[in-house]
Amino acid sequence: MPARLLSIPAVAAALDVDRRSVYRFIAAGDLPVVDLRTGTDRSRIRVPAAGLNEFISSRAVIAPRPRR
Repeated sequence: MPARLLSIPAVAAALDVDRRSVYRFIAAGDLPVVDLRTGTDRSRIRVPAAGLNEFISSRAVIAPRPRR
């Protein structure tokens, strides 16, 4: 089955952040991308769904247990 690729706006919506934040995560190397550039046009990048899931998992924080 081919990998599902997500657009930057879709990733931003999934994370509930601004598109600029998604580009920052990409620039920092936290989110992988696939470049679908064709010719000399602007790059068209997509984020693999599996990469987004890994990103979310890597940032998950377990809440401390409440004191009794």
